Amino acid sequence: MKDNELGEFLRAQRAGVRPDQVGMPSHGVRRVAGLRREEVAVLAGMNVDYYTRLEQGRERRPSPQLVDALSRALLLDGDARAHLHRLAGTVPSRGAAGVTGRVDPALRVLLDGYTHTPALVIDPTLDILAANSLAQAVYAPFEPMDNLARMVFLDPLGRTFHPRWEENAEAVVGHLRQTSGVDPGSPRLADLVAELSSRSPDFTRLWESHHVRGKTRGDKCFRHPDVGELSLTYHAFDVRDVPGQQLVIYHAEPGSPSAQALGLLGSVHATARQG
Repeated sequence: MKDNELGEFLRAQRAGVRPDQVGMPSHGVRRVAGLRREEVAVLAGMNVDYYTRLEQGRERRPSPQLVDALSRALLLDGDARAHLHRLAGTVPSRGAAGVTGRVDPALRVLLDGYTHTPALVIDPTLDILAANSLAQAVYAPFEPMDNLARMVFLDPLGRTFHPRWEENAEAVVGHLRQTSGVDPGSPRLADLVAELSSRSPDFTRLWESHHVRGKTRGDKCFRHPDVGELSLTYHAFDVRDVPGQQLVIYHAEPGSPSAQALGLLGSVHATARQG
């Protein structure tokens, strides 16, 4: 990971904001795609030299008030604002001291209790720590079914399995970028980012955008080779006993073609395991 994460993040966010979005006039030829440093400083109510030092890494500890001002100037959403605070050291870093690969036996029992919907447990780097039978059936085409990011970017099946591949890839990278702020010293994250960067230009492109997105809830579309397209929603729940682990539950609209396809997939998978 780069040494100047705060500056890199500020530059990436600045490049993504157009002057007209913040009521700034745009005169003449602009050398940058987004806002100039001077414009960000004006919007945040700070000295342009101080802001320049932030981007260059010569200043690394802005006050919480300045971080909030920068968040407003750069139009950051909740996830990105929280990430900026973590990079600036203005909120406690939770770290990964309590994050392990062990899933509590009671949680595994809960997973197996979801017989009609896929459910899995992931860690902050999107390693799959546990999955119920239906989740295993959904992701069975991947070999191995180990890490959601590796499955998206490095497995050849990724682009056909995810019809909205770009959207899914952005969400995956946004989650990993958030993890980099929560636990910047994570060896596992550093290894994963290095592997993905060396093997996937698409990952590198998205990683350098510094987009931040926590995994909470949303829609998923899968194209499964056995049952066709699955349109699902998901919710992610924090595992309170092990900060950093999340329980992710997928859901199909009752009576929908996707619900019927999930039922068929579960039967096919169960039969295959018995054989």
